[in-house]
Amino acid sequence: MKQLRTNSVLISLFVLTLVTNAFAQAAPKRVIIDTDPGTDDAMAIILALNSPELKVEALTVVPGNVDGRQGLENALKIVSLAGRCDVTVAAGAQHPLNQKLITAQFWHGKNGLANVELPPTKCKADPRFGPDLIIEMVHKYPHEITLIPVGPLTNIALAVSKDPSIAFLVKDIVIMGGSITGGNVNGAAEANIYNDPEAAQIVFNAGWMVTMVGSDVGERTLITRKYLAELQSSHGPQSDFIAKIADFYLNRSEKSGYSGAAMYDPLAVGIALDPTLGTLKEMHVDVETRGEFTRGETVANRMGSNENNVLHGDHYEIEGVIDLKPNARVCVASDADRFLNLFISRIRGK
Repeated sequence: MKQLRTNSVLISLFVLTLVTNAFAQAAPKRVIIDTDPGTDDAMAIILALNSPELKVEALTVVPGNVDGRQGLENALKIVSLAGRCDVTVAAGAQHPLNQKLITAQFWHGKNGLANVELPPTKCKADPRFGPDLIIEMVHKYPHEITLIPVGPLTNIALAVSKDPSIAFLVKDIVIMGGSITGGNVNGAAEANIYNDPEAAQIVFNAGWMVTMVGSDVGERTLITRKYLAELQSSHGPQSDFIAKIADFYLNRSEKSGYSGAAMYDPLAVGIALDPTLGTLKEMHVDVETRGEFTRGETVANRMGSNENNVLHGDHYEIEGVIDLKPNARVCVASDADRFLNLFISRIRGK
């Protein structure tokens, strides 16, 4: 009888473990999206809101594609369109740390959303300052929050500078920014990093492992007319909106000589949702803040070391190498078709 009771207890514990593990696997990942909405930001936000694997706790708004005021209005209209006023939306910084703001209406339309006029928002902005909200939520859900910054890194830099402990309390940070093979605003720098290099330098050196989804990979993950036709084949408030901004984005990209539109921000959300959508390699990444032609460049050390130059009299000699600790998981490739099929199916509500 004692043996039966023991077996019963063991079986109960085993079942409880299975149920607990199943719940843990099924529980959605809490995310905060830091955004400068933005056509591809809107795509990324709608993808996240329609992905059961993610629980969007908040949108914090940073200036970039548009100024902070327009960005906040856009974010509120996007969550309202999705019927998600439960998502906290808060304004953040209004300018970069150490330079003037550069906006990108050329790529995103006058209002940042391809000149598509969304209905007035039914949602209200949270009065808290975006970086403070990030700090508060990271402490409320330690080791559960994944940060997904898809704009300049100003808000994230302000948050981790005010409270460095959050670098060790987040679950992950997946940024859309940087590149290891040249820039998209000039020969060296990607737009989000270029818009606030000092903030990016702070974020890459905060002590966490940054997952970096750069413009070079985004430019190999293209939404094309084929995928747009799939989007246009089904109708609803969200899919119609995304189809309109994708058409605008495609037209602008095609006129600039591209065969499709780069899915920069949506891919970052995709990697946060499913890291197997990208090929990630650990590297040490520094941010150039002073170069005449390279300011804003993300300099990735793919060898994992620097030569050790030691002064001997009037010259230096190489004496071995100095190993560098990786601070980033750099996305070097994406499973583009699998990601785009996922994106289209989620936007269509499949």
